Amino acid sequence: MEATMKKSKILPAEKYDYNLLIFGGESGGLTLAKEAAALGQRVLILDRLTPSPREITLKGPNGCDVSVFKKLLHQAALLGQSIKDAPTYGWKIQQPVPHSWSELTDALQQRVKTLSYELRQELRSRNITYLHTHAGLQDPHTVQATDANGEQTSHTAETIVIATGDRPHYPDIPGAREHCITCDDLFSLPFSPGRTLVVGGTGEALEAAGWLLGLGLDVSIMQPSFPLEAYDQKVVKKIEDHMYVQGVNFLHGYMLTKVEQIEAGSPGKLKVTALSSEGDEAYEDQFNTVLLAIGRDACTNDIGLEKAGLQLDQRTGKMAVNSEDQTSVSHIYAIGAAQQGRQAHSGLSMQAGRLLAQRLYGGKNTKCDYSSVPTMLFTPMEYAACGLTEETACQRFGESNIEVFHSHYWPQEWTLPRRNKNSCYAKVICHISDNQRVLGVHVLGPSAGEIIHGFSTALRCALTKDQLDATVGLHPMCAEVLTNLTLTQRETEAMLVKGNC
Repeated sequence: MEATMKKSKILPAEKYDYNLLIFGGESGGLTLAKEAAALGQRVLILDRLTPSPREITLKGPNGCDVSVFKKLLHQAALLGQSIKDAPTYGWKIQQPVPHSWSELTDALQQRVKTLSYELRQELRSRNITYLHTHAGLQDPHTVQATDANGEQTSHTAETIVIATGDRPHYPDIPGAREHCITCDDLFSLPFSPGRTLVVGGTGEALEAAGWLLGLGLDVSIMQPSFPLEAYDQKVVKKIEDHMYVQGVNFLHGYMLTKVEQIEAGSPGKLKVTALSSEGDEAYEDQFNTVLLAIGRDACTNDIGLEKAGLQLDQRTGKMAVNSEDQTSVSHIYAIGAAQQGRQAHSGLSMQAGRLLAQRLYGGKNTKCDYSSVPTMLFTPMEYAACGLTEETACQRFGESNIEVFHSHYWPQEWTLPRRNKNSCYAKVICHISDNQRVLGVHVLGPSAGEIIHGFSTALRCALTKDQLDATVGLHPMCAEVLTNLTLTQRETEAMLVKGNC
């Protein structure tokens, strides 16, 4: 549900310490702050990074975007695969090639320090006040901040934006907070996690399992029966199949019930207990690390939003906003993970922050378009998509009015090492009665995220299948598969029934 209250009349700026106060240093909030400062506004950012229960989270401002470190870990895993492929290209590499977990995390931490320093310098150069502190609303326009030394300061602002980002959710089971880690912890874990159980049916769960697999670790995934519901389910099944062939053990339909430490150490040893979703089968095993990836909660529950009259979803901490990112309180806005019912990733939040600043202070009225937003997963086989999933398209327009064109493909760089010929996949979902307008594009394969960018723009311009077919593909690049899709899913299914495929 969208918030319905309209923007209130702007009060004289001299009544407040700042024109704009931003809770949190999430990437969208930082973009908003920079844009607003460039438009002559006095901006305050109140940011804090709450450590995880085991206090091993990345050290640095929230603006040190976690997605950056996801890509770096993904790259580390890809390099592991490249080392295996290298001999077929003539490289003489003595096997096995060892990997140093500590050197990887040291490099990631150094990157954090660099980004943190550069960010603070940039904010300072733009005259943006940045305070690393806990803060809470005292009334609709007043915030009280408490620094690490317990010193309190009060600040007032005309407009307030919630951009606090989110943090991993912990289940209410024995041992979860005491003994488990999350994806956020993984980037600064000081020792190799060893044999790892990843718990969750989220994209983060598959990503984390893929990184650890690529670094040579023993990995299992415990997930519910229907993982990654927001993604195209047929593509998700292909990701899982690929990971299974690569060596990931999948435990479908189990719910974690207890985690116990049976041996201290780095990483130590944990006993895991779980129960099947039907409740009739127990599971027990031992792992060095249990990584929770069961979802994320907005960081909004202790910043006093109720004192401004804002109502939050008690389960998620998110809030309803209207098409202008405005909450039910006219001078308070929310972007990124704090919004109810919308996607939340860095690129989208940055776009929302930039446009919000331009609406508030730049005299423009362009709203952020939350449809046809590209998204991707850093799984061993990268998955990127924009537009609708096949399931959503069929629900919205009727299965008989949807045509799916698809194909497996074999990247040229995979041919010499003879990697699996049927792992990479592309599909285009079309609306038959609307001139075969493309509703969704899905790519599973190397550099999928880079491929999807241009097609995201094309979808916004009402791309049709005929236009896609008329596009000249670059040979022999992976993206050309999308310009040569002739086989429909219905035809494939018919061939399978006849035994011809």
